[in-house]
Amino acid sequence: MRCRNGSLLTFFCLAAFLSLSWYAAWYGDRANGGELYEKQFFDLQQRLFLAEQENQKRSRDLSTVLDEIKRAVEEKRNAFENHTVEEIRWKVLNMSSRLPVQFANVYMFLPHLHGHEEQMQPNVLYGQDRTGVSIVFGIPTVKRDKQSYLMDTLNSIFSELTANEKRDCVVVVFIAEVNHDYVNALANAIKNNFPQEIESGVLEIVSPPVNYYPDLSNIKETFGDSKERVRWRTKQNLDYSFLMLYAQPKGTYYLQLEDDIVAKPQFFQYLKSFATQQTSDDWLILEFSQLGFIGKMFRSKDLPFLTEFFLMFYKDKPIDWLLDHFLWVKVCNPEKDAKHCDRQKSNLRIRYRPSLFQHIGTHSSLSGKIQNLKDKDFDKKLLYKAHPNPSAKVSTSLKIYQQYNLEKAYMGQECFWAFSPVAGDFILFEFAEPLPVKGYLFKSGNIEHPGDKLFNTTVEVLPAKNISKATADFPIIEDGYLQIGKFVSGVAEGVISPSIGKIKAVRLKILSESPVWALLSEIFIKMD
Repeated sequence: MRCRNGSLLTFFCLAAFLSLSWYAAWYGDRANGGELYEKQFFDLQQRLFLAEQENQKRSRDLSTVLDEIKRAVEEKRNAFENHTVEEIRWKVLNMSSRLPVQFANVYMFLPHLHGHEEQMQPNVLYGQDRTGVSIVFGIPTVKRDKQSYLMDTLNSIFSELTANEKRDCVVVVFIAEVNHDYVNALANAIKNNFPQEIESGVLEIVSPPVNYYPDLSNIKETFGDSKERVRWRTKQNLDYSFLMLYAQPKGTYYLQLEDDIVAKPQFFQYLKSFATQQTSDDWLILEFSQLGFIGKMFRSKDLPFLTEFFLMFYKDKPIDWLLDHFLWVKVCNPEKDAKHCDRQKSNLRIRYRPSLFQHIGTHSSLSGKIQNLKDKDFDKKLLYKAHPNPSAKVSTSLKIYQQYNLEKAYMGQECFWAFSPVAGDFILFEFAEPLPVKGYLFKSGNIEHPGDKLFNTTVEVLPAKNISKATADFPIIEDGYLQIGKFVSGVAEGVISPSIGKIKAVRLKILSESPVWALLSEIFIKMD
């Protein structure tokens, strides 16, 4: 038996010590009441034994109770995980159980759904359950008191998509209302306006179950917003989260749009090209509009983390604020200043210019609100023009001026600007695999620097197949390149002959020294 501080046995240990002292006294003087001391010692020893037995019994009882509690907690946890994760997230939200990320906290944030798994089941009104696309476009829409812009928005999107692009995307319209008559009427109106898109599977229409939304009548008013505005923005957070989770397994990227926007021509090419050409995997958001939550692109694999964060604070702040807080949590150091935080966030939030989407709505979905928001970058006259170029490794022998590098110019983020070239300088675009390039456009100079053009510069391509001088239609350079064009008045544009076949690289070669700097405001390697 061991004596521990704070134990029930401490008293008995002390008693044992005293009894031993009594025993020693008895042993030293047996003539003076020794038998009495002996009896007392054995009585104390018996009581100590019984106390130890009782302590062990209570310890066993306590262990049994703790084991029962652990077992009950484990059963609850297993039941919650097995049921909620598999049935609610993957099955109910139509997601593949093969995905590694799990979203198990929906009941914690929306406790009114506990025991009502069917309330996470989307109502798929029209659609072919298309998956495996590059981009999923999410468009939430609600009933407006005034004008609706949804049909104009869909017209703008589908009119700017080619047949191939329509096969590589899906547009999900989420009717964020629970009124059965209204939802069905709007869904049928969309179907009647876009029957081919519904039939092909590029357009899907879904709505939430009737009890998806919690009671929003007693939402706490914050940041000086009225109760109606707080209710509106809170519901909006729930709308975005539901739509994101539904769209997540359908494609590689997810682009958030609104029901009152128009799109620029060739927007899909710019979206896909900009996303696939990112040199780092650190990004979280690609922004194709500076307004609110319009034109924000995410990797689909990141959506479960985002939606969990949104649902955690859906009552507290608007969605664009929550998105900024998510970035802050990921990369900002509270011991650094705001400028340092902004620099860190800029690595996760990458802006594309010019904007690809413009807000057209005047009447907000919030009743009575008039908003004349316009994206100033949408029609901005820039010093360069972006084009959807194929993925390539770019390099140059020219000395670059400041931030105007070739990588940004090729991706349509900036112009390319370099110090005066000399004979033998080059600008090179190399493809990972030979491509069937159809044509090219290179424009030098811009409205601010019209004289910074390329002179005496040729356009050359490296064919994938060997071409002999005897059969070549173009001059062959010693290193195997074919000279197919040249700059005239600062511009090189042409069609590439199909006889050349697939191309491994495109090169601009300067043949003589130039007295001026070189600026490329357009780079376009045409694939279609």
